Amino acid sequence: MNTAKANLINSISLIIMGLWGFFDVSSTTALIPVFFGAILFCCFITSYKKPDLNKIMSHIAVFLTLIILLSLIVMRLPQSIETNGIGLLRVIVMIVTSALATVFFIKSSIDARKK
Repeated sequence: MNTAKANLINSISLIIMGLWGFFDVSSTTALIPVFFGAILFCCFITSYKKPDLNKIMSHIAVFLTLIILLSLIVMRLPQSIETNGIGLLRVIVMIVTSALATVFFIKSSIDARKK
């Protein structure tokens, strides 16, 4: 797996889990991951169609992924643990995919510096 695939999986996960949360609890704050996922998906599409913009799109994707990952861990996870239920599963899925994408971004950055 490469960074593009990790970003794609993360963006789709954020969109699906966010929409599921929105329809489950009818809270507009559940759309925040959908917003981030949509922007990450746009970064993926732009990088794919315009390789000359790959570097800037990658930096945007890394920044947004770190923001949503920290937000999920610091703000959302404690609330989901208290309430338990299916919301906790959604948050864990989003955290895992965001963390996985972050690991691939860091690995890619380290590999690029070695070259």
